[in-house]
Amino acid sequence: MSVSIVAPTYREADNIQPLAERIRTAMEAAQVDWELILADDDSGDGSEELARELSGSLPVRFHVRRDRPRDLSQSVLDGIRLARFDRLVVMDADLSHPPEQIPELLAALGGDAEMALGSRYAPGGRIDGAWSRYRTLNSRVATWLTRPLIRCADPMSGFFAVDRRRLPEADELAPVGFKIGLELMVRGGLRVREVPIRFDERRGGSSKLTSHQQLAFLRHLFRLYRYRFGLPVRLLSFGAVGATGLIVDTAVYLGLQAAGLGHLLARFLSFWPAVTWNWRLNRMLTFDDRPPARAVGQWTRFAFASTVGLATNVGSYAALTSLVEPFKARPLLALFAGVAIGSAANFAVANRFVYRRRRPAADDE
Repeated sequence: MSVSIVAPTYREADNIQPLAERIRTAMEAAQVDWELILADDDSGDGSEELARELSGSLPVRFHVRRDRPRDLSQSVLDGIRLARFDRLVVMDADLSHPPEQIPELLAALGGDAEMALGSRYAPGGRIDGAWSRYRTLNSRVATWLTRPLIRCADPMSGFFAVDRRRLPEADELAPVGFKIGLELMVRGGLRVREVPIRFDERRGGSSKLTSHQQLAFLRHLFRLYRYRFGLPVRLLSFGAVGATGLIVDTAVYLGLQAAGLGHLLARFLSFWPAVTWNWRLNRMLTFDDRPPARAVGQWTRFAFASTVGLATNVGSYAALTSLVEPFKARPLLALFAGVAIGSAANFAVANRFVYRRRRPAADDE
């Protein structure tokens, strides 16, 4: 058996040599041919020189991602592309994942298991070291948020084995941040078998978990929900953006009135900052998987879509309160119905003509 082990690194110079030596010991005991690919985010801490020295006696390769934003998932994908063997193991370089359990992960592959996942939370798994309440809560909440996407005890694990031939094509992946395993499980539809592991505290370097990475995880999670559930998630996102736009609209309207403008002029002027806010946020979130477009032209089309939505909103309200008996006595209900109908019209125009796609997206079918 042969395996390529991919370990993403960023300023992990203190851990590289012990990691490689522990892998060698485990692989020799299991009689497995191996290579270690260190996919580095341009650490500049001596890691490259150390890996070059180790490569003289061990099958260690070092790949640097230069002049690109740091991204653990992209580092892993680079490592996978460079791998010599189809059997892959992905693990952290900080020694929190035990190299001694790599043979167990490899043995768990096959049959109905397309990915073997090193699990802290499966029966028999454990965490060595004292985690703070915040870290424990952070891990548990993140796990709970993935439940609609994948059913396993530890979907956040970055320690897994997989056959490269079972993975989706690179252009089908859109990972952000740390959770490449979750990306592969969801987009690849992989059947997972969990292997209980002993998760250790890192031995050197410093943790890369920051508030920026937590936000990246939420963005990644949204992308996966949109991939799995499609149009309903996109609609909910569009509606949430519209709700924030209403806050912007109201704030500008009140500010202009406070500055002395009449209410009609203030209402006309406040519409445009809200439109701009909604256009930008939808471009960054709801439709960030669509091809980029020229900002001015796209904004113009979105303003038109918003005008259509507004006209449909007001028209629906007028028709319901004039023609539909139950709504005549309940104008507030007609107002809410008009907002819903107008929002649906706004979304339909934006989805079709503003944030255009080159070909039909599978997640919107």
